[in-house]
Amino acid sequence: MTDMTNEPQSTANAAVATMTNPTAMSADADAPKVAQESAWVRTSRAFRSAPLTAWFGMIVIAAYVFVALFASVIAPYGERNIIGEQFMAPGSTIYSLDGAAPKEGTADRFSAMMKDMTSDLPEDVAENLFYVVDDLKVPKSFSFLNDGVNFDAAHIDDVSDRLSSFAADEGYSASSFALGTDNLGRDMLSRLIYAARNTVGIALLTTIISFLLGGTLGMLAATLSGWIDQILSRVIDVLMSIPTLIFALLALTVANTWIGSMENPGPWLYTAALILIMAVLDSTRVFRLTRAVAMNIVVMDYVEAARLRGEGLWYIIRKEILPNATAPLIAEFGLRFCFVFLTISALSFLGLGVQPPTADWGSMVRDNATLISFGVAVPLYPAGAIALLTVAVNFVVDWMLHRSSGLKD
Repeated sequence: MTDMTNEPQSTANAAVATMTNPTAMSADADAPKVAQESAWVRTSRAFRSAPLTAWFGMIVIAAYVFVALFASVIAPYGERNIIGEQFMAPGSTIYSLDGAAPKEGTADRFSAMMKDMTSDLPEDVAENLFYVVDDLKVPKSFSFLNDGVNFDAAHIDDVSDRLSSFAADEGYSASSFALGTDNLGRDMLSRLIYAARNTVGIALLTTIISFLLGGTLGMLAATLSGWIDQILSRVIDVLMSIPTLIFALLALTVANTWIGSMENPGPWLYTAALILIMAVLDSTRVFRLTRAVAMNIVVMDYVEAARLRGEGLWYIIRKEILPNATAPLIAEFGLRFCFVFLTISALSFLGLGVQPPTADWGSMVRDNATLISFGVAVPLYPAGAIALLTVAVNFVVDWMLHRSSGLKD
């Protein structure tokens, strides 16, 4: 006789097995297709749908990163090398022997050539048009500081060609300055390239530290709540009540004075003080955002389920809160980087940021600002580099915020 009591149970078990088997559920196996795509496919599709402004921003950021990483290879001269006269105009060239002795009769041959090229000029004007480098007179810029003498293009080209030929014949080497020189005679192009590494690198490191500090404290405050949240929030409120730039100026003045009182302080100490002070001040903004985002997440059912399972504090932060707060935090990282980047440049312009002789765009604007009076655009090069990177980062951040919001184009 067949045991009929086991048939309903075995039938139910088979039904449950069929229902929980993904391969047997054709509807769930086919949908949704986006969830079954790899991360690489989703990322590539997001980049393909990115607007032109986002692509412009990403290309500019990639170019800055490339220049910062390979600054020592790209730059024609050293970051601190003084190789020319001060405030030489863009396109200027200096010919020198690099310490070698000139050939016999070089000075006489050069004097004869100079007399021929400047025979139609007054003697005092001709004398003021040239520098003396290794007993060889080389032309100053013809675009300014020329005592009101206007040269036509043909004359300028003739002088340049004859000087180049003479220097090559006599064994002189040429040093050209595509963007001119600064107030100490250092190559502006090389300083701009090295400043990309210094300014961007310091701003990026500062932003990372501020996010580690502010993000961690913000998630702890939201998760633990109670008196810990109250204490951290009140401390942050006090720090945020003081304007950031004024607070940074005061703190850096004290720190730089203290470092300067040390015996033979290293230049890295000033940079370390700048990074730490700016990271602490900027972490207050990160704390407020992280706490606000985390407060909306800790009340969700899956966080409560994790607590009921007995999961620890760090597990809940790493596995439950952080993955769901990633999108707004990444967007905020880009915005905070821009604010830190601009603040450090402003502090360097005021003399309390990156200390010389380290190249920095803010200090380069300050050191060459006097050239604006002569109609020379050299100070605008570092200022333009600051503005271009800021705009590029904001383009990318806007695109990321749009994607994370879930809005359609």
